[in-house]
Amino acid sequence: MAFDITGMMGKVKELQDKMQQAQQEIQHITATGESGGGLVRATASGHRKLIKLEIDESLLTPQDREMLADLVVAAVNKALDEAAELARQELQRKTSGLMPNVPGLDLSGFGV
Repeated sequence: MAFDITGMMGKVKELQDKMQQAQQEIQHITATGESGGGLVRATASGHRKLIKLEIDESLLTPQDREMLADLVVAAVNKALDEAAELARQELQRKTSGLMPNVPGLDLSGFGV
């Protein structure tokens, strides 16, 4: 079986196009994490950036300041983890079938 460089280059170009399209679509993905039973809610983008933070007014007292910080950290981390997973799934969907399944080939650096 001969190696088809033209076919391989076509696949690479197709993969690049799909990756670019997926990256553009990821910007519209959002995920929300909450902590404290919903007292703190953080929303992150598919590019793992915090875009919204909601804090229940009941936590805005001086004695709750330390707990508030802990709840914010927990909610933000949950949102970022969820956004990263949704982005990974979107990239995987867009590039499915374009790359050969090669054991040991790690494409995680490409977001796949």
